[in-house]
Amino acid sequence: MSVAGTNGRALPWALVTPALAWTLLFFVLPFIAMGLSSLTAHEGGALTLANYSQFFTNPSYWRAMVNSLEVTATVTVISIVLAYPFAWILAEQVPERWQRLALMLAVLPFWTSYVVRSYSWLLVLAQNGVINRALTSAGLIAEPLQLANTRLATVTGFVHFFVMLLTLTIFANLKQLSPSYRKAAADLGAGPVRTFLHVVLPLTLPGIMVGAFLTVVLCIGDYITPQILGGNNELVMPQLVMMQIGRRGDFPLASALSIILMAVVTVAYLACARWLKIERA
Repeated sequence: MSVAGTNGRALPWALVTPALAWTLLFFVLPFIAMGLSSLTAHEGGALTLANYSQFFTNPSYWRAMVNSLEVTATVTVISIVLAYPFAWILAEQVPERWQRLALMLAVLPFWTSYVVRSYSWLLVLAQNGVINRALTSAGLIAEPLQLANTRLATVTGFVHFFVMLLTLTIFANLKQLSPSYRKAAADLGAGPVRTFLHVVLPLTLPGIMVGAFLTVVLCIGDYITPQILGGNNELVMPQLVMMQIGRRGDFPLASALSIILMAVVTVAYLACARWLKIERA
């Protein structure tokens, strides 16, 4: 066996070893530890599935999962509806020389701290915030509206962030779309609406699905925005997990709830991956 052949086979492993070590150290091992913790009782003792059964038998825990799914679905749908026209305008209406500047302005919210953005929305939606003051001064309402510490506030804070994320993924897909597809559709007698519905939209669905999946993953696991804008009036899963740790010190139950949440995200990933595979086929 030649030295060159040995070095040639060793080089790929040498290049990938840091990434594998990082994944093993900061994902695989912590996940195994969390899984083992979820199978123990709060007071210690033998392995048990009580933490998982508690999730399915406790209505408040189950309701937190339903709240998370409802908020995530609402945010995803609204973000797609708002992001697609925005991405279309950037890709099709803004001149090529101005698109980079327009994109930079579009992603400005990403430059601000996530916590700062959430507190900024709290100032806008609070009882003495910008919206209530404006409506009261205009004489449209007599008493301030309850906008903060509601699901509406949580969804608003999420949409503000995820519209920009979806805009980027859809914009990238639109820019890759060859103009020849629309020219061919026009030659075959299709108008602008039919061309969009039957040509442009199906070809840009991968960008929508990728952005939607990222939105689901980041939204369903977020703790900061629901805590700041939603308060504790309507718990979502991340808040429930943190409550087990902060108030009860019940790490096994928190681990079980986290694994259940990860299972939901995994199902979303598998569904998205399967859909993309079918579409490409």
